[in-house]
Amino acid sequence: MKRILSSLVLGLVLSFQANAQVELWKEGTHFDVIAETASEKPMMKEYFSFWCPACFQYEPLVAQFKEKLPQDVQFTKVHVNFMGLTSRDIQSEATKAMMIARAMKEEQKYVGAIFNYIHVQRASITGLDDLRKIFVVNGADGEEFDKLAASFSVNSLVNRNNKSIDEFREHLTGVPTFIINEKFKPTFRNDMSVDDMINLVMWLSKQK
Repeated sequence: MKRILSSLVLGLVLSFQANAQVELWKEGTHFDVIAETASEKPMMKEYFSFWCPACFQYEPLVAQFKEKLPQDVQFTKVHVNFMGLTSRDIQSEATKAMMIARAMKEEQKYVGAIFNYIHVQRASITGLDDLRKIFVVNGADGEEFDKLAASFSVNSLVNRNNKSIDEFREHLTGVPTFIINEKFKPTFRNDMSVDDMINLVMWLSKQK
């Protein structure tokens, strides 16, 4: 009897929490629906630029998103190439550098190094050679960098990155922009705490 009562209480608590979440997050206020159907698998994409100061400031929050999201939610960074702070070609080279880091399975390390180079050291990137130097200074093998830069796999990753930009370009009015399950675009308001942002993202990741 006690087990039955405990199960009933737990069910009521979970139901109450779910309803509270629905009441807490409002379409048009905390998120927008940008597609009719959601992706088959849960995912979260961050559209960002290395040259964007806000993107650099968001990095600690992004790390918390990745830590808190359920394991079945795939998180992917997508580097945009339409910022006005440098040329489109240089931004595309930075995209390639990020894909090289991804191929090395050290994306977080080298993304941080590029951000640091631009926003902390206040240094300029003029092309792929500068990005290569950033990698080498931070422990990468220069020859491996060169091989990956010319590889089919890295160029395929670059194409996939750019295709993702094209698919959602009309919704990318600024960066960073987050898109969840290819359907939801969260809005982080000034009155929201970090915990609120994390809870919103986690809730949206479970929506269809």
